[in-house]
Amino acid sequence: MKRLTIRARLTLIYGGLFLLAGMVLLAVTYVLVDQRMPQPFGVSLRDLPKVTATTPSGQNVDNLRALIQDAQDEAKRSALESLLTQGGIALVVVSAVAIAFGWLLAGRALQPLQQVTDTARRIAGADTAGRGLHERIALHGPRDEVRELADTFDEMLGRLDRSFDGQRRFVANASHELRTPLALNRALVELAITRPDASVETRRLGESLLAVNERHERLIDGLLTLADSENELTERTPVDLAEVCAHVTDQAARQAPDLLVRRSFAPAQVNGDPVLLERLAFNLVENALRHNLPTEGWVEVRTGLVDGQPTLTVRNTGPMIAGYDVETMFQPFRRLSRERVAGARGFGLGLSIVRAVARAHGGSVDARPRPAGGLTVTVTLPAA
Repeated sequence: MKRLTIRARLTLIYGGLFLLAGMVLLAVTYVLVDQRMPQPFGVSLRDLPKVTATTPSGQNVDNLRALIQDAQDEAKRSALESLLTQGGIALVVVSAVAIAFGWLLAGRALQPLQQVTDTARRIAGADTAGRGLHERIALHGPRDEVRELADTFDEMLGRLDRSFDGQRRFVANASHELRTPLALNRALVELAITRPDASVETRRLGESLLAVNERHERLIDGLLTLADSENELTERTPVDLAEVCAHVTDQAARQAPDLLVRRSFAPAQVNGDPVLLERLAFNLVENALRHNLPTEGWVEVRTGLVDGQPTLTVRNTGPMIAGYDVETMFQPFRRLSRERVAGARGFGLGLSIVRAVARAHGGSVDARPRPAGGLTVTVTLPAA
């Protein structure tokens, strides 16, 4: 059974109380009228002998008394029945009006709560975590319980907004600050190993240091991209996903020349940031190439329109993935346990960046494990 809304319940309570009060009032009125109704004809029974003294001779006093008593009872009964009938009809009509008035009154009383609900729903439906927290209810009116609730909600939104903004600025600032010493280290190592008098051991050590430095640079670059993609896009340009994926697959396929890369690029025009969209496609293809079978593996990259929306789909072979592990793969710095054991080169930021970029463009990402092993990732973006 469907539960009634608060507005309907308040209306029923209001109408029920009014109907009960009307019934009590009608019953009290009935009792008072019954007790205080005056004698009809302006003649009481104790004055009957005086009246009958002037009547013609031979008239039956007892019959006359009975006739007057019956007339009194009939008039009283008629008056009480009329009171019940007309009062009942009036009570029903007034109750219907009261219920309608109660519905309007309950709606007006609950309007501030509906405003709170609408604001919370817009924030919850934001594309990216933390986006939309700048909104406020800003409820006006008397300082009652509902106003106190709205002000408390606004205060909570303010604190969350500052927290998310501080987190994004911290990641961005830390990424920028760490890039400078890493670039300096790379330049010093390259200078050391390119000197003519550098020994073989020095060159080997330098190459190892360059590999470590490159790994750290990729980590910092991933953090910076993730922080940038969390922010709302301010500038958008027309971008064709087919062209982006064609360029990306040419670059990424060089990492695994033995894997078969299937391509099917149909036009898929979107409005967005070309750099972020290129990073999205590159991360998907690189992830598909990295987590694949050693031999007889393949990767499939497709672009096109699905139900009028630009779509990018990347499918790949690989190890079996449990359904409950899919969401874990989209969390920053979270990798599957077998990846950590195998010493994979990733940081757990690839798919996190993919989801953040897609949400920044107003799109979505759906990932499903393949029954034979591997993963199918579909990115859907708004049409241009």
